Amino acid sequence: MYAYDEIDRTFLNERVSEFRDQVQRRLSGELTEDEFKSLRLMNGVYLQLHAYMFRVAIPYGTLSSRQLRRMAHVARKYDRGYGHFTTRQNIQYNWIKLSELPDAMEDLAEVGIHAIQTSGNCVRNITTDQWAGVAPEEIEDPRIWAEVLRQYTTLHPEFSFLPRKFKIAITAADHDRAAIAIHDVGLRMLRNDNGELGFEVHVGGGLGRTPFIGKVIKPFVHAHDIISYVEAILRVYNQYGRRDNIYKARIKILVHELGAETFARDVEAEWAEIRESALRIDDAMVEDIRSRFTYPVYEKLADEPAELVKAKEDPRFAAWLQNSVARHREAGYAIVTLSLKPVGGPPGDATAEQMDAIADLADRYSFGEIRVGHEQNLALPHVAQRDLPALWRALDKIGVATPNVNLVSDIIACPGLDYCSLANARAIPIAQELTKRFADHELARMIGKLHVNISGCINACGHHHVGHIGILGVEKNGEEFYQITIGGRADEKATLGTLIGPAVPYNDVADVVEDVVEAYLALRARPSELFIDTVKRLGVEPFKERVYATR
Repeated sequence: MYAYDEIDRTFLNERVSEFRDQVQRRLSGELTEDEFKSLRLMNGVYLQLHAYMFRVAIPYGTLSSRQLRRMAHVARKYDRGYGHFTTRQNIQYNWIKLSELPDAMEDLAEVGIHAIQTSGNCVRNITTDQWAGVAPEEIEDPRIWAEVLRQYTTLHPEFSFLPRKFKIAITAADHDRAAIAIHDVGLRMLRNDNGELGFEVHVGGGLGRTPFIGKVIKPFVHAHDIISYVEAILRVYNQYGRRDNIYKARIKILVHELGAETFARDVEAEWAEIRESALRIDDAMVEDIRSRFTYPVYEKLADEPAELVKAKEDPRFAAWLQNSVARHREAGYAIVTLSLKPVGGPPGDATAEQMDAIADLADRYSFGEIRVGHEQNLALPHVAQRDLPALWRALDKIGVATPNVNLVSDIIACPGLDYCSLANARAIPIAQELTKRFADHELARMIGKLHVNISGCINACGHHHVGHIGILGVEKNGEEFYQITIGGRADEKATLGTLIGPAVPYNDVADVVEDVVEAYLALRARPSELFIDTVKRLGVEPFKERVYATR
């Protein structure tokens, strides 16, 4: 956990006071909605279909139990009793009254939580692997470097009014759980031949109307130079990025139109001017930030304790253990993923009661720490293996032990037309229906790893482009239709999915997904061949034939 200092706390309190004044002026009519818009956006407040939406940052996806309880309090007091966890390690409240927003912000600020730069044309919440600091294959805890960049980019005067929003993600493991390739800047930690720590820099990733996978423009930047190099990227973008066309304003368009090589040369030229400036990070600065992170004092435990071996005799526990529990870097400990994808439920939602209960369980079993993942699930990162049976029983009681992590019903979905004024079609009901179709966990395990992503419009908040099966809502003559893509992925082998054919009506979507899955089961070379590998081997034609044969 990172501990805010007095400067941080003062800053958050001042920001709340400032926003309270802005809200009062809006409510009094002194500010019009157009005048208020830029102010509220820089504080994470959107005007959606039915009400204001409040997006709260969870920097690098790390929460304390105290913070999660406060989020539950906000859900209960100011909203309708729940919050929605997003793909970028935020939580959203969809029903808060504008007049009560400053009070909600003040309550959150008391525990070091804020919504600064969770929207607007600025550097957004910097994200990373939800297993950061505990993943066995990790080079170093990437949250330290995410915090370095968070501090530098927050309210940066030059980069608070960029051509468009800007997203940075960091990974430090071979398997990319942070989806760095679909971010404006993606940083992969590595060591060079001399053992020095640094980053491979990807630029120009992003989805939406014109999707791109990020390009590597620098194979290695020393960790001490990462601020200056990111600043050079932002300077080039700020200078040349389009401000005359919102659809062409993202850095991905600039990289595409200039070409990655030309863009990289411009960044190198800018970097040469600032590389040896005060932006260079020294060891003392890194160690100061590192010292603000607290880590558990682990016991010396053996793997596979007797309690765990005995509990495996229960097939329900064994299924959950296989699906939702991962190796930890410390012997005798485990990482536990909590599924926020119950059968028939909206993906990513958690009630206030669930959040309170998870906070209690984190105190009891995970040193008071919770993580938020890109896949809209939560995790307890420090669980002793001996405690797994008791934890499973407790999680099952509150509905977050569904053993479907990374399976077909572990669906990523945006709020869609149920909430969003930009959406063309619903996303949540599609996800709910699919979880019912694939509620049989034995069937889901037989299918294997399969990610379904759903977006309610071309803005792609559900990341449909990189779903193994991607579903995009479109509007045709006032009716909801859905385009289906297959073969996308967001990990270290990131690629965009391929459209399989014409859009299908709302009532056919779940049937189409079932057809695609049945085709995969018939076509895979062996039971261990994953869906994504079958699509790569055969292409989309066999799936297209299955889906449209009777349509």
